[in-house]
Amino acid sequence: MITIYHNTRCSKSRGACDLVANAFNPKNEPVEIIEYLKTPPSVAQLKELNRMLGCSVREMMRDTEKEYTALGLAAPELTDDQLYEAIVANPILLQRPIVVRNGRAVIGRPPENISALFTSAD
Repeated sequence: MITIYHNTRCSKSRGACDLVANAFNPKNEPVEIIEYLKTPPSVAQLKELNRMLGCSVREMMRDTEKEYTALGLAAPELTDDQLYEAIVANPILLQRPIVVRNGRAVIGRPPENISALFTSAD
């Protein structure tokens, strides 16, 4: 199963969906597309995504969004749990797209980053 956390208005996210559908999925694995603005991930799901991405919570966040500044999310004293809660409450803060396959995940910016999920040993 391939899961894509997708924002339909984002060209990079659309590009990632296109690459999975037309280039990186020769075995025709099932693909689940989650429009995370409509169906935000829970804190538990974000923690699991974070584990698979192997990055900091802040790297999962779009610090260019107005919500990031308005909520003061750059404050270094904020805990990971506070940052997860901010993403749940404001899903626009989540980097996009995030593609998950075989227990691993990548942020598809640029979309070509997702090739790492298909070129390694399965």
